[in-house]
Amino acid sequence: MSSRAKILAAATELLNTSPNGDISTRAVCEMAGVGAPALYRQFGDKDGLLAAVVEAGFFEYLEGKRAATPSDDPVADLQAGWDAHTAFALAHPAHYRLMHSPSAQSADTALQAQALLRSVLERCAAAGVLTVSVDVATQMVMSANAGVALMLVVRPEQYPDPTLSQRVRDGIFASIIDESDAHPDASLNRVASTLDAQLAAADSTSLSTNEVGLLREWLRKLSDAPKPVQELHHD
Repeated sequence: MSSRAKILAAATELLNTSPNGDISTRAVCEMAGVGAPALYRQFGDKDGLLAAVVEAGFFEYLEGKRAATPSDDPVADLQAGWDAHTAFALAHPAHYRLMHSPSAQSADTALQAQALLRSVLERCAAAGVLTVSVDVATQMVMSANAGVALMLVVRPEQYPDPTLSQRVRDGIFASIIDESDAHPDASLNRVASTLDAQLAAADSTSLSTNEVGLLREWLRKLSDAPKPVQELHHD
């Protein structure tokens, strides 16, 4: 095992057993059996080491999500993705806290996670069940999932309900997903979101690239428009 791998393994083990989510570089070096110069040469400083630990853990998490075989039900896949995110946070609380700290955030891994979520929501839209634009749905799901997971990790005494994540999940999904079969009565939001997804996936249309772009912009505005009052009462 390389010195870098030994240092990462030691830092990860210490981090997972740390009561306050903090570790010392001295303890890492002692456990890894290396000198401090080797750590600083590989990672620069403690912040660089922690960023590398988080990156490695998050990479493993993303690889697991990429390896998952999509089912024929994109909503079920969306639910499974939410639950996997929460499960990862609870299984790796120290990692998860660091992921959301300014010193250890990685724009690249965050964008990868967002892209994976967006791909599932694009499938939901193409299936005709998404009632907002894919952009808005992605922001809603990601922020809500990360928010509840973070609270469960950093404030477990304030959020003891083991079903909280599922309750938040179901509430968010209810506001963006409509799986009813009443297609003739489908909301304008839902129809617009579906057509936007279908245009995005189409190889060609009778419209020019600029016309498609303009039409999709209008469709996204319709997807995210407030629902009529009577529709809200009906829901």
